[in-house]
Amino acid sequence: MTRDFIHINDFTILVEEAISERVITDACRFDEPVIAVAFYGSGNVDISVNFKSTEKQFQQTKGLALSFYADEQVEFVHTVSPEKPLRCLLIATSIRNLDKLPNDEGEIFSSLLNELVNPSDHYVEGPKFFMTPEMDQIVDGVFNMTYVGKTKMMFFRSQMTALLSHFFGQLASLKTNTINSAEREKLYLAKDILVNNLDNPPTLSELSRKIGLNTYNLKKNFKALFAHPFLNIYKTNV
Repeated sequence: MTRDFIHINDFTILVEEAISERVITDACRFDEPVIAVAFYGSGNVDISVNFKSTEKQFQQTKGLALSFYADEQVEFVHTVSPEKPLRCLLIATSIRNLDKLPNDEGEIFSSLLNELVNPSDHYVEGPKFFMTPEMDQIVDGVFNMTYVGKTKMMFFRSQMTALLSHFFGQLASLKTNTINSAEREKLYLAKDILVNNLDNPPTLSELSRKIGLNTYNLKKNFKALFAHPFLNIYKTNV
């Protein structure tokens, strides 16, 4: 397990990477309450978020962008295995620093992540979605970066600004989307089915029947929700 902490302005950037030949777990907590966005690159590590008597699990994390609020009582556990390495890039700031963020970024957090700025529990999950190709490219670039010293800091400053811009831009787009919560859950189920069956993916019609959503809305809203279509995964005998 490798962890690299980078402090830029009032943001803390955490770069985590782990590859293991056996199943291992790693747990961590924050020293103070934070608002964060975690970007999961290649891998597909399992995550467990534990607080009080509650446990929240994520099993399909490759390409996931997940926003959340967490205080010191929340424990994050990554389970790494040979088939599921960890590559996580996390950008965090504390609530007390929101007013200090440059370029009115604090206002963006407050308007688009209001449930995190005004948390109702030790852990509050904010919006999550699978990253756009542009976001994927930035995250992959971070893990393949070879710069050091001041050049490294310049690189991170530019890339984190770009990544957050893409995140909030996509989030604003999703908030104006008319997909209701029930249909959104069906689309996430469709995404999970596809990811779990890459070697033998269902046809569009089969997937439509499995999740209970007609093929037209499945095609249209899948692209709207996840920013890019996965139709190339489907068999040709749709």
